Amino acid sequence: MSNLQQNLIADLECAISAKNVGDRATTLRRVTDLFVMSSGRLSDEQVNLFDDVMGRLLNEIESSARAAFGHLLATVPNAPRGVIRTLALDDTIDVAGPVLTHCEQVDDLTLVESAKTRSQAHLLAISRRKTLAEPVTDILVERGDRQVALSTAGNPGAAFSEFGYSTLVQRSSGDDDLAMCVWARPEIPRKHLMKLFAAASESVKAKLTSKDPSKARVVLEIVAQASQQLRTQAREKSLEFAAVQARIQSLHAGGQLGEAQLAEFARAGRFDETTVALGLLCDLPAALIEDALVNERSEQTIVIARAAGFSWDTTKAILGLQSRTGRGVPSNFQQSFETFTRLKVETAKKVMQFYRLRQRATSPQLH
Repeated sequence: MSNLQQNLIADLECAISAKNVGDRATTLRRVTDLFVMSSGRLSDEQVNLFDDVMGRLLNEIESSARAAFGHLLATVPNAPRGVIRTLALDDTIDVAGPVLTHCEQVDDLTLVESAKTRSQAHLLAISRRKTLAEPVTDILVERGDRQVALSTAGNPGAAFSEFGYSTLVQRSSGDDDLAMCVWARPEIPRKHLMKLFAAASESVKAKLTSKDPSKARVVLEIVAQASQQLRTQAREKSLEFAAVQARIQSLHAGGQLGEAQLAEFARAGRFDETTVALGLLCDLPAALIEDALVNERSEQTIVIARAAGFSWDTTKAILGLQSRTGRGVPSNFQQSFETFTRLKVETAKKVMQFYRLRQRATSPQLH
């Protein structure tokens, strides 16, 4: 390696001292070809030497030559990390694109920096990587345009955080293609699936009823039943929900489930546990509880809590869970508190009777 090192250093000094940029590009290509041919046999020290040589030459050539260089290195397994980072952060998409999409040597910190500061074309290139970590997808779905969001949501190797899913669900409102991409993801948490259903059903209502107001009532009932059936199917197919339901039912049967336990579930952000516990304590079907918890409005949740005789602290915890959407804005608890205090318990119980009757009439199969 000593001869190789001496030859590379000599080439580097000649190339940088040369006035002709083409000579530097030619030298970089020769060094790169040598690296690709011998990459599988190089030690870390030798790779670092190539990294230093390539990096110094890279700053001395034009973008077209850098783009060709990036294409060549993008699929090399042990490509020098320093050079790869420089290429990935290049402002020119022709240079950065192949590396951002294909190179496994690009670390998440570099991807995050590129996603935060570079163009939509850079974000689209990142969205097409084989795998994407949560910190990267957080930025892609928040900062990216519609094409980036669709590409990220449709990437089977992408992982999403709570915030990532919340953002995708929010952006899916009014965007049928994006909604389908999000819906198709097998690992999407149930509570986000519920919110996606709720938003989609409202969109369908608006489109259908605007064409024929006389059919509005019939259409609303059909859409409500269809949405409810979809949620029921999702719930029944979820092994996670079944396990939670069995555990909470066991607590209830043993007299260990009460308001305090419910409030604890809600404060911890445990959606399924809160849904099952609230349904058992209030003798309400899971479908009705889910309707309330995925709704953007708080009135129905307040009615349920008030009818059950829950304290404001417990009600506030449930409302906090209802409004929790990643980095979403918290509920207006002061306004909700005023509604809670004005609502009489007897009035809330009468409203609950109406809820139960309506639920049985529209979906007698749900319990």
